Amino acid sequence: MSGFPRTLLWRVFLLVALLQLLAVLAWSAIYRHFALEPRARQTAQMVVSVINLTRTALLTAAPSLRRELLQELSEREGIRIYPAEDDDRIAPLPDDALLQRIAAEVRRQLGAPTRLTLERDEMSGLWISFAIDEDDYWVMMPRERLEQTFPAQWLGWGVAALGLSLLGAYLIVFGVTRPLKRLARAAATISSGRWPPPLPERGAGEIALVNQGFNQMMHDLQQVDHDRQLILAGISHDLRTPLTRLRLGIEISDLDASERVAMNEDIEEMDRVIGQFLAFARNDAGEPAQTVDGNALLQEMADRYRRRGASIEIRLAAPLPPIAARPLALRRLLANLIDNALHHAGDEHAVELAGGVTDGRFFLEVRDRGPGIPGEQCARLKRPFTRLDAARSHHSGAGLGLAIVDRIARAHGGGLD
Repeated sequence: MSGFPRTLLWRVFLLVALLQLLAVLAWSAIYRHFALEPRARQTAQMVVSVINLTRTALLTAAPSLRRELLQELSEREGIRIYPAEDDDRIAPLPDDALLQRIAAEVRRQLGAPTRLTLERDEMSGLWISFAIDEDDYWVMMPRERLEQTFPAQWLGWGVAALGLSLLGAYLIVFGVTRPLKRLARAAATISSGRWPPPLPERGAGEIALVNQGFNQMMHDLQQVDHDRQLILAGISHDLRTPLTRLRLGIEISDLDASERVAMNEDIEEMDRVIGQFLAFARNDAGEPAQTVDGNALLQEMADRYRRRGASIEIRLAAPLPPIAARPLALRRLLANLIDNALHHAGDEHAVELAGGVTDGRFFLEVRDRGPGIPGEQCARLKRPFTRLDAARSHHSGAGLGLAIVDRIARAHGGGLD
């Protein structure tokens, strides 16, 4: 259902609103049902009283005063008296529960021959027949005597009560969903490689308990991350010190040139692996965000690698909009991708750098002409210490380059494709 809201707030609120509306309708139906019988008896008693008083007045009034009596009843009470004729056209009483109960009660008190109708000879009103001696008459009363007036203030109070109940329901649901949204944002922040501020540990007991558990988990993760950085930094320091001594020993040894070069390459490879460990363990969240010019960043990286003799081409688009980013982290991201491209694509192919904006999102591209990566392996290679099987025996590295790139991209609200 595309039109149905997806947020928990509006789903629960609409459900509560629907239940409130159904409850109001149900109570209205119950009220109408239980008020029907008393109202029918009250209206029937009024009709019987009018008939009895009218008959008594006509019987007791002097013949010369009956015309004045009928005129006064018509003007003051809206009650008119008509003689009954054999050719009267009477409409049947509608099949309405209230009217049928009124008719039954009137006939019970005035007698079974009593007739009731809402239309006689195309004249609308409440018509009731009665007899004086051998003559039949009709009493016509306004139909408003049957209609129950519904005071406007009742409707106003009903709408006000429904509105207040819906407002209360919204506030209750909002109080439940707001901590959940805050928790979801905090989890997304951790997923992007940053640490959110601690969640407030107040409110309902269940919400406070969840926030307390989340804060404790975040504190434990921060401690694990800090310990990991300390361990890797210590290991890298302990490894680079003997590597420096080995490099110095090779230089002063009497080995032939080919063996010296091979051993130096092995030491350089070990040093690059240690550098990758440090880069992966490094937390870039401490670097403040700055305004970065995408084209200037690409030009800077191209110039740096050209000075090393690499074949780098750059394709600058129109002036790119400045973005808020961490410059050192973006340089590390590009450096890993460029090193990966040069390492696997070969020096005979130039690496191309490009940038642009598509669908309102800023992107950087590093293009090479190497053998490529199978599509089904792309997601796996973003994980740390993962490499293609075909590359294990031909290329070196710890399998952290793309994992570092993916982490930096996610920390900036983006991704690696």
